Amino acid sequence: MRCKISLSDRGTVSFLSRLIIAGQRILVAVGILAAFSSSAQTNVVTVTNYVTVVITNIVTVTNIVAAVQALAPGPKVIFGPPAPVGHPWLSSITAGMTLTRGNSHTLLYNGEFQSEKKTTNDDFVVGLGGAYGSQDSKENVNNYHTSGQWNHMITEKFYTYVRANALRDFIADVDYRVNLGPGMGYYLIKQTNTTLTTETGVGYQDERLGGKSDSFATVRLAEHFEHKFDGHARVWQTAELLPQLNLLDNFLVNFEVGLETPITRTLSLTTCLDDNYANRPASGYQKNDLKIVSGLTYKF
Repeated sequence: MRCKISLSDRGTVSFLSRLIIAGQRILVAVGILAAFSSSAQTNVVTVTNYVTVVITNIVTVTNIVAAVQALAPGPKVIFGPPAPVGHPWLSSITAGMTLTRGNSHTLLYNGEFQSEKKTTNDDFVVGLGGAYGSQDSKENVNNYHTSGQWNHMITEKFYTYVRANALRDFIADVDYRVNLGPGMGYYLIKQTNTTLTTETGVGYQDERLGGKSDSFATVRLAEHFEHKFDGHARVWQTAELLPQLNLLDNFLVNFEVGLETPITRTLSLTTCLDDNYANRPASGYQKNDLKIVSGLTYKF
């Protein structure tokens, strides 16, 4: 910006020059809240019959809040939308123990771990658990299992899945039993607090039962129901049927129903009933295994 001022008095010109320089110093002080877009240069005052004042410092205020935060000591406060939360794994551990003494002498330990991660289109669930017990110093419970499933949403209610699980039960003479395979599922009910799904698929089963190894194709039919109450207690139920594809008389049925009641925000009491039925068990063993387990669940 150029200003031409006609003056006849040199004292007046000198006073005006000092006034302009003082004004520039004030702008420098104000610059604490601004960003300079050009570096300062020497101000030129030319006196002939006119006085020419050249102002070279231009102050541009772009973001007063950012400037104050940059200069202020202490932690910085970030304004604007929050950072994305992401999709963390939500996990839980359940542990329980039953002990009796007196007319009966029993001991039972059980434990479960489960972790789940949900994204916009995918749901990942992994889990493992086991139980060990004895009666009158004789082992009567000794089993371990693990499972994993990946659901991928195709539409709001329809999804595909890949599932795998494994079991070892010393008492039922199951050295190992592994099931894996793909399938599809559908939400019959999909609400905030209530869900009901059905699943169907094919799979492969490999097992060693009663010292004999076998493997074959299977069909899988399953359903899962869950309801959460306003107090965050929840009830769930699952059922699964796994028949051998070319020998329908050889099948497994797994059923579970449970109740979880919160004690604190992260601690709850869990009770569930598990029923596992094998129509062709190992020779000399019962077809049905039924157990009721309870324990404390910690969520993290």
